[in-house]
Formats: sequence, C-alpha cells, structure tokens
Amino acid sequence: MGYTRSGIAEGPGSIQYLRLQRASSRSDIFPKLVAMQKNLKARNFAVFRIAGAGLPNKRKLISELDNWGVGTTEGSSQFIDGYGDVLLEHIEVSLLPLIWDGSENASFSDAGEFSPLTRRLEPSVVPFSGIAFPVRLGALGNGYVAFVSTSIDVSSDVVIDQHVRSCQVMMDLLALDERRTVPAESLSEREIACLQLAGDGRISEEIAENLGLSVHTVNAYLGSATIKLDSVNRIQAIAKAIRLGYIH
Repeated sequence: MGYTRSGIAEGPGSIQYLRLQRASSRSDIFPKLVAMQKNLKARNFAVFRIAGAGLPNKRKLISELDNWGVGTTEGSSQFIDGYGDVLLEHIEVSLLPLIWDGSENASFSDAGEFSPLTRRLEPSVVPFSGIAFPVRLGALGNGYVAFVSTSIDVSSDVVIDQHVRSCQVMMDLLALDERRTVPAESLSEREIACLQLAGDGRISEEIAENLGLSVHTVNAYLGSATIKLDSVNRIQAIAKAIRLGYIH
C-alpha cells in the first residue's frame, strides 16, 4: 500500500486492500484500537464518523467507538467542540494526519521527523494532546481515528503504520454496517465460487474452465450475485463480497 504526503495513495479503493481479514462484530474492533493506542503510547482513543455527508451545513462528527470515559474526564464531545469544524474541513482536502498540543503542555516537537507527514492544528482549549488519522471510504465511511494523551512521541514509520490501521478499523465498521443491510437472500456456493475466481483476476472463460461450466452459466451466476449484493457491476460486487466475508 502506497503512502504519500497527501495521504494514502493506494488504499481503501483497491481489491487487494479489501482482502484484509474483516471483523465479525464491534467487539473484534476494540482490541485493535487498544493495540494501536499502546503503539502510540496514547491514553485513550476514539473513532469518529462523519454524518450528513453531502448535505450543506449538516455534516457533523459522531463518536462510533471510544474509551475516553476510562481514566479521563475529557470526552469526545469536548474534542468535537474544540476541533470538529476544522476536522470536517480538513478531510475534504487532505488525508494528512492531524496533530495538536494540549493547552496545558506541548508534547509534539516542531522538529519531529514525522512533521512532513502531518499537519499541526492551532492551539485549542482542549487540554489533551493527540493525533487524528483521517479516513475517506465514501459517504458512509469518512471519519477519523483519534488518540489522545499528555504526551505522544512517535516516529514517521509509526505514523504511517497507524494510519493504515486506522483505515482498516473504519473499513471494519463500514463492513459491519453493510452486513446488517445485506439482502436476506444469501449467495449460493456457485455464485461465491465465481466471485472468488473473478476477484482473483480470472475472466469468464477461465472461470468456466475451472468450474466445468459454460461461459453463459458463469455470467449468469456473476449477474445474480451482483443483483443480490445490490451492486452496479461485477467489480463492485467483488469488493462488497470481500467486505462481507463471502470471499477473500
């Protein structure tokens, strides 16, 4: 997965990215966030989703998951009040992680090696320092994964790695949402097999030879799977089948 100064260059839109193992419930996501928190030497984390996308003056950050109620008096509402508007504007133009120093201390060094990979926010009344990783996955999957502490000291490699992991977390949440709305009619074994081979880059003729079917039958299976997954084409159906765990 590529990573540039403007953000993650090759990520959420690629089939290869979607092959990562997906969480089956929110309880699977929480330990991932705790592990990220430890890697960053942070005290707490929060995952924010952007609601009201596409509606003028209606966009807002909402907290999806957080542990800011554990060992701290600060909450996600205080963070949103302090930086919400700035974060909403930033994600429209950049995928650089955002860092900020709390009003009570300065934890990030101006000469830090990761400075070119981040954008520093202006000082705020928010008392805690932190870092927020923006993620763009489409209207329902845009948001931030944020970590706060009295001091966060990280290298450029850690910043990049945790940004990638933040994308995975947001992808997990999006997949869980889609799974709840997936049509009641499940995919058949043949439909799954055809989608799997198509996802591996096989064309219809190759899939037909591999499964001992006619090309017409393969296309019929792929077509029916696309309809069941409420997708507009085969590529979208493959991506959605990966997110929902039908194929890998």
